Amino acid sequence: MIFCDTSALAKFYVPERESAAVRALLESEEEVCASELARPELMAVFHRRLREKKWTRPDFLAAVRQFSKDDVGGFWTWLPLGKAVIEAAAQTYATLPDTIFLRSADCLHLVTALRHNFAEIHSYDKHQADAAAALGIKTVRVASLPLNAGFGLLPFIPVAPAPTNRV
Repeated sequence: MIFCDTSALAKFYVPERESAAVRALLESEEEVCASELARPELMAVFHRRLREKKWTRPDFLAAVRQFSKDDVGGFWTWLPLGKAVIEAAAQTYATLPDTIFLRSADCLHLVTALRHNFAEIHSYDKHQADAAAALGIKTVRVASLPLNAGFGLLPFIPVAPAPTNRV
């Protein structure tokens, strides 16, 4: 079981250097957890690619459909943003060192991970990684697979996740 922020989840759908390695890791896990905040953030990632003309409308819609299919199929485990998480996130700033830059959404991801006893978070966000360290959370970044591993930067092709033993 692992915890991912939106930057890690996005690499599951968006072709980037680490995408193949992230996809392989996430498909091998029994459970992939994330704050429910990642749901709208991931849609924003997809929309940004459309807005910036990196994806066509059909590419965008294919990503949205694949995410919806994965979501409904239970591939992701969404951890709630309840009152306790919101209050803890607000209180985090009272003890955060003044040298740490922490955006409120990143704080919600980190506090969600802490409230669910995760010692590490998968993230590709430098600011979030710095803040995670200040809160005692290890940040994991899956490196890209070597090109001779049979993976490379491929065009976006929606692919259903590999069958897992998840229920």
